[in-house]
Amino acid sequence: MAIETRQEYMERVMAMPKPRCPYCNEEMKLWEVPPITFSDGLGWGVPYLFLCFNDECPLYSQGWKDMEENYAQHASMRCFNYPGTEQFECMPVFSPMGGQGQIIDDEALAQEEMLKEQTKKGFSILADCYVNKDNLTIIRLLSDACEPMRVRIKAAEMIGDIGELEAIEPLRFMKAANQKLQEAIDAAVMHIHERFFTRECPFCAEIIKKRAKICKNCGREVAGL
Repeated sequence: MAIETRQEYMERVMAMPKPRCPYCNEEMKLWEVPPITFSDGLGWGVPYLFLCFNDECPLYSQGWKDMEENYAQHASMRCFNYPGTEQFECMPVFSPMGGQGQIIDDEALAQEEMLKEQTKKGFSILADCYVNKDNLTIIRLLSDACEPMRVRIKAAEMIGDIGELEAIEPLRFMKAANQKLQEAIDAAVMHIHERFFTRECPFCAEIIKKRAKICKNCGREVAGL
Protein backbone atom coordinates (compact mmCIF):
# COMPACT_ATOMS: atom_id res chain seq x y z
CA MET A 1 0.00 0.00 0.00
CA ALA A 2 1.48 3.36 -1.06
CA ILE A 3 1.97 5.92 1.70
CA GLU A 4 0.55 9.35 0.90
CA THR A 5 2.90 12.25 1.61
CA ARG A 6 1.74 15.42 3.36
CA GLN A 7 2.05 17.37 0.09
CA GLU A 8 0.04 14.76 -1.81
CA TYR A 9 -2.62 14.80 0.89
CA MET A 10 -2.84 18.60 0.75
CA GLU A 11 -3.18 18.56 -3.04
CA ARG A 12 -5.98 15.98 -2.77
CA VAL A 13 -7.77 18.04 -0.12
CA MET A 14 -7.38 21.23 -2.19
CA ALA A 15 -9.22 19.51 -5.04
CA MET A 16 -12.19 18.77 -2.79
CA PRO A 17 -15.19 21.13 -2.70
CA LYS A 18 -15.06 23.12 0.52
CA PRO A 19 -17.80 22.06 2.96
CA ARG A 20 -20.23 24.52 4.53
CA CYS A 21 -20.59 24.97 8.25
CA PRO A 22 -23.77 23.21 9.50
CA TYR A 23 -24.33 26.07 11.98
CA CYS A 24 -24.13 29.08 9.63
CA ASN A 25 -23.81 27.63 6.09
CA GLU A 26 -20.58 29.64 5.56
CA GLU A 27 -17.91 28.06 3.36
CA MET A 28 -15.20 26.61 5.59
CA LYS A 29 -11.49 27.35 5.19
CA LEU A 30 -8.66 24.88 4.81
CA TRP A 31 -6.67 24.86 8.04
CA GLU A 32 -3.26 23.36 8.82
CA VAL A 33 -3.22 21.39 12.06
CA PRO A 34 -0.65 22.82 14.51
CA PRO A 35 1.95 20.43 16.01
CA ILE A 36 0.12 20.03 19.33
CA THR A 37 -2.12 17.30 20.69
CA PHE A 38 -5.86 17.70 21.02
CA SER A 39 -8.68 16.05 22.98
CA ASP A 40 -7.46 12.56 23.93
CA GLY A 41 -3.82 13.50 23.35
CA LEU A 42 -3.61 11.66 20.04
CA GLY A 43 -4.11 14.77 17.93
CA TRP A 44 -6.50 15.20 15.02
CA GLY A 45 -5.14 12.28 13.02
CA VAL A 46 -4.87 14.36 9.83
CA PRO A 47 -2.55 17.25 8.83
CA TYR A 48 -5.37 19.46 7.49
CA LEU A 49 -8.96 20.22 8.46
CA PHE A 50 -11.74 22.45 7.20
CA LEU A 51 -12.61 25.08 9.82
CA CYS A 52 -15.38 27.70 10.07
CA PHE A 53 -13.94 31.17 10.72
CA ASN A 54 -17.20 33.07 10.42
CA ASP A 55 -17.36 35.29 13.53
CA GLU A 56 -21.14 35.58 13.03
CA CYS A 57 -21.57 31.80 13.22
CA PRO A 58 -24.04 31.02 16.07
CA LEU A 59 -21.75 28.31 17.43
CA TYR A 60 -18.92 30.83 17.78
CA SER A 61 -20.82 34.01 18.67
CA GLN A 62 -22.96 32.34 21.34
CA GLY A 63 -20.17 30.05 22.47
CA TRP A 64 -18.45 32.74 24.52
CA LYS A 65 -21.46 33.10 26.80
CA ASP A 66 -22.14 29.35 26.97
CA MET A 67 -18.54 28.50 27.89
CA GLU A 68 -18.47 31.24 30.53
CA GLU A 69 -21.73 30.11 32.14
CA ASN A 70 -21.16 26.35 31.97
CA TYR A 71 -17.39 26.03 32.42
CA ALA A 72 -16.24 29.43 33.76
CA GLN A 73 -13.86 29.67 30.81
CA HIS A 74 -13.26 32.65 28.52
CA ALA A 75 -13.49 30.59 25.36
CA SER A 76 -15.78 29.70 22.48
CA MET A 77 -16.11 26.99 19.81
CA ARG A 78 -15.53 26.75 16.10
CA CYS A 79 -16.87 24.00 13.87
CA PHE A 80 -14.42 21.82 11.95
CA ASN A 81 -14.73 19.06 9.38
CA TYR A 82 -12.52 16.10 8.56
CA PRO A 83 -11.75 16.40 4.81
CA GLY A 84 -13.65 14.00 2.62
CA THR A 85 -16.17 13.10 5.33
CA GLU A 86 -19.50 14.29 6.72
CA GLN A 87 -17.98 14.40 10.20
CA PHE A 88 -18.33 17.81 11.85
CA GLU A 89 -17.03 18.50 15.35
CA CYS A 90 -16.34 21.49 17.64
CA MET A 91 -12.96 22.91 18.56
CA PRO A 92 -12.37 25.24 21.54
CA VAL A 93 -10.75 28.63 20.85
CA PHE A 94 -9.58 31.04 23.51
CA SER A 95 -9.36 34.30 21.56
CA PRO A 96 -10.87 35.81 18.40
CA MET A 97 -7.53 35.22 16.67
CA GLY A 98 -7.29 31.60 17.76
CA GLY A 99 -6.19 29.39 14.86
CA GLN A 100 -6.01 32.27 12.37
CA GLY A 101 -2.31 31.69 11.75
CA GLN A 102 -2.90 28.22 10.31
CA ILE A 103 -5.41 29.27 7.63
CA ILE A 104 -4.14 28.20 4.23
CA ASP A 105 -4.93 31.08 1.89
CA ASP A 106 -5.80 30.16 -1.70
CA GLU A 107 -3.76 33.08 -3.06
CA ALA A 108 -0.71 32.03 -1.05
CA LEU A 109 -1.03 28.49 -2.38
CA ALA A 110 -1.30 29.79 -5.93
CA GLN A 111 1.87 31.86 -5.44
CA GLU A 112 3.67 28.84 -4.00
CA GLU A 113 2.62 26.74 -7.00
CA MET A 114 3.81 29.50 -9.36
CA LEU A 115 7.17 29.60 -7.57
CA LYS A 116 7.53 25.83 -8.02
CA GLU A 117 6.84 26.15 -11.74
CA GLN A 118 9.31 29.04 -12.12
CA THR A 119 11.96 27.05 -10.25
CA LYS A 120 11.35 23.98 -12.41
CA LYS A 121 11.59 26.10 -15.56
CA GLY A 122 14.77 27.80 -14.32
CA PHE A 123 16.49 24.50 -13.56
CA SER A 124 15.55 23.21 -17.01
CA ILE A 125 17.11 26.27 -18.66
CA LEU A 126 20.24 25.88 -16.54
CA ALA A 127 20.57 22.23 -17.56
CA ASP A 128 20.59 23.28 -21.22
CA CYS A 129 23.08 26.04 -20.43
CA TYR A 130 25.44 23.55 -18.81
CA VAL A 131 25.38 21.28 -21.86
CA ASN A 132 25.83 24.17 -24.29
CA LYS A 133 28.29 26.10 -22.08
CA ASP A 134 25.96 29.12 -22.33
CA ASN A 135 27.62 31.47 -19.83
CA LEU A 136 25.60 34.54 -20.86
CA THR A 137 22.23 32.96 -20.04
CA ILE A 138 23.56 31.64 -16.73
CA ILE A 139 24.74 35.15 -15.79
CA ARG A 140 21.36 36.57 -16.83
CA LEU A 141 19.49 34.12 -14.59
CA LEU A 142 21.89 34.79 -11.74
CA SER A 143 21.47 38.57 -11.94
CA ASP A 144 17.67 38.54 -12.43
CA ALA A 145 16.04 39.44 -9.10
CA CYS A 146 12.72 38.05 -10.40
CA GLU A 147 14.11 34.53 -10.63
CA PRO A 148 13.52 32.15 -7.67
CA MET A 149 16.39 32.18 -5.17
CA ARG A 150 17.10 28.47 -5.68
CA VAL A 151 17.57 29.08 -9.41
CA ARG A 152 19.93 32.02 -8.81
CA ILE A 153 22.04 30.07 -6.31
CA LYS A 154 22.24 27.12 -8.72
CA ALA A 155 23.26 29.53 -11.49
CA ALA A 156 26.08 30.85 -9.30
CA GLU A 157 27.33 27.33 -8.63
CA MET A 158 27.13 26.48 -12.32
CA ILE A 159 29.02 29.56 -13.52
CA GLY A 160 31.75 28.61 -11.08
CA ASP A 161 31.97 25.19 -12.73
CA ILE A 162 31.96 26.24 -16.40
CA GLY A 163 32.45 30.03 -16.45
CA GLU A 164 35.33 31.65 -18.30
CA LEU A 165 37.61 34.34 -16.86
CA GLU A 166 35.41 36.98 -18.52
CA ALA A 167 32.64 36.05 -16.08
CA ILE A 168 34.59 37.26 -13.06
CA GLU A 169 34.12 40.99 -13.67
CA PRO A 170 30.28 40.91 -13.82
CA LEU A 171 30.24 38.57 -10.83
CA ARG A 172 32.32 41.02 -8.82
CA PHE A 173 29.81 43.77 -9.55
CA MET A 174 26.90 41.70 -8.22
CA LYS A 175 25.89 42.62 -4.68
CA ALA A 176 23.14 40.31 -3.47
CA ALA A 177 20.92 41.16 -0.51
CA ASN A 178 20.58 37.45 0.24
CA GLN A 179 23.59 36.18 2.20
CA LYS A 180 23.50 32.65 0.77
CA LEU A 181 23.36 33.98 -2.76
CA GLN A 182 26.28 36.36 -2.11
CA GLU A 183 28.29 33.49 -0.66
CA ALA A 184 27.52 31.40 -3.76
CA ILE A 185 28.65 34.27 -6.04
CA ASP A 186 31.91 34.75 -4.10
CA ALA A 187 32.54 30.99 -4.17
CA ALA A 188 31.95 30.98 -7.95
CA VAL A 189 34.64 33.65 -8.45
CA MET A 190 37.11 31.66 -6.37
CA HIS A 191 36.28 28.46 -8.25
CA ILE A 192 36.88 30.10 -11.64
CA HIS A 193 40.26 31.35 -10.43
CA GLU A 194 41.13 27.87 -9.19
CA ARG A 195 40.25 26.33 -12.54
CA PHE A 196 42.42 28.80 -14.46
CA PHE A 197 45.20 29.16 -11.87
CA THR A 198 44.63 32.90 -11.68
CA ARG A 199 43.91 35.64 -9.14
CA GLU A 200 43.24 39.38 -9.10
CA CYS A 201 45.92 41.98 -8.60
CA PRO A 202 45.41 43.61 -5.17
CA PHE A 203 46.36 47.01 -6.67
CA CYS A 204 44.59 47.25 -10.06
CA ALA A 205 42.15 44.31 -9.76
CA GLU A 206 43.17 42.94 -13.16
CA ILE A 207 43.41 39.16 -13.55
CA ILE A 208 46.92 37.76 -13.36
CA LYS A 209 48.53 34.34 -13.04
CA LYS A 210 48.45 32.92 -9.54
CA ARG A 211 52.23 32.51 -9.46
CA ALA A 212 52.96 35.99 -10.88
CA LYS A 213 55.44 38.14 -8.96
CA ILE A 214 54.91 41.34 -10.96
CA CYS A 215 51.47 42.45 -12.23
CA LYS A 216 51.62 42.65 -16.03
CA ASN A 217 49.05 45.43 -15.99
CA CYS A 218 50.18 47.93 -13.35
CA GLY A 219 53.76 46.74 -12.83
CA ARG A 220 53.42 46.48 -9.05
CA GLU A 221 55.10 43.68 -7.12
CA VAL A 222 52.48 41.12 -6.04
CA ALA A 223 54.65 38.29 -4.77
CA GLY A 224 53.33 37.06 -1.44
CA LEU A 225 50.16 39.17 -1.71
